[in-house]
Amino acid sequence: MKQLLFHNWSLMRILRIAFAFYLFTQAYYLQQWFFIAFGVFFLLQAIFNLGCGSKGCSLPKSKQNED
Repeated sequence: MKQLLFHNWSLMRILRIAFAFYLFTQAYYLQQWFFIAFGVFFLLQAIFNLGCGSKGCSLPKSKQNED
């Protein structure tokens, strides 16, 4: 868990966490509390490194023949 949280920080992870904090501040200033849900979504993606990478969201193709 420590490895997941403190290593492999890329530009996308930093952007996600910055966008999450932006959404939190906008929710506070505009008093539009549903923005917090979007902020939590991006914050969890940044912390746990979830989401699609540069290769897309598809699963790797099986190397076995399906005949």
